[in-house]
Amino acid sequence: MIEFAGRTAFVTGGANGVGIGLVRALLGEGCRVCIADVREDHIDRALQSLDNSEVMGVQVDVSSRDGMARAADEAEAKFGPVTLLFNNAGVNLFQTIEESSWSDWDWLMGVNLQGPINGVMTFVPRMIAHGQGGYVVNTASMAGWLAGGSPGIYNTTKFAVRGMSESLRYSLAKHGIGVSCVCPGLVKSYIYASDDVRPQALKDGARPVNTEGVKQLAGMHEVGMEPDVIAARILQGMRENQAYIFPMPDHKEELAEYFQEVLADYRDYPEDPGYHERLKIEAFRRARYKEAREAARTAV
Repeated sequence: MIEFAGRTAFVTGGANGVGIGLVRALLGEGCRVCIADVREDHIDRALQSLDNSEVMGVQVDVSSRDGMARAADEAEAKFGPVTLLFNNAGVNLFQTIEESSWSDWDWLMGVNLQGPINGVMTFVPRMIAHGQGGYVVNTASMAGWLAGGSPGIYNTTKFAVRGMSESLRYSLAKHGIGVSCVCPGLVKSYIYASDDVRPQALKDGARPVNTEGVKQLAGMHEVGMEPDVIAARILQGMRENQAYIFPMPDHKEELAEYFQEVLADYRDYPEDPGYHERLKIEAFRRARYKEAREAARTAV
């Protein structure tokens, strides 16, 4: 079981939403915490609300490799080795893929996918070198399992984060580093106002902001799960070393229904040349995959 007290945590998107909930929860467990966010004024506001000497803020664009490296250096210079990484920052565009521009793709892929990649590539080698174990938590979404036509790019990024998380979970087990993928649904956050932080350089081809739509989304997010509730459930999932942390029960039946629809797409085809040889190869792969899952369960 992961012990939180005395560890240093790095939380991207840490000034609002799930991020600030995680910051509060981690401070409550005796961690030193770095709030990483693209909005400096939000960081300042968060720090003022916390009034805690064990928390610091660093302004960073998670899509920047150099920026994440500098942020990591700054955090570790003040609080020591980061052994708890929360790749939580995210943005959204509530539109379909065919309605989207290249800039839309570059923006969402940069924050939602390149951001977690940068977090992993920056901090995981340091964690391994420090030899103190640790934990990586990647925030995906139920949109990483259940994909409607909109938001198309967001769905793409969250499916990718889910795959990266599972692969990383197996490769890091031998280092005593746990990995969980968080899949929340509707959260009380400001993700509906993502356009507020969209870089000017990535606005080419952007559709005009639908102010009425934003108001509707704001109302929906007002009844989203409270960040502190989700944060508590994430920490509990880490203690249990869960591969997937589903902090809300809202989608369990729908996910089961979806899995049945997926399995229904299999067909009983006649055997083709090489079928039995492939079965032997797949049996070997399946056994190794099961071993990896079992090893990861007991790694932390």
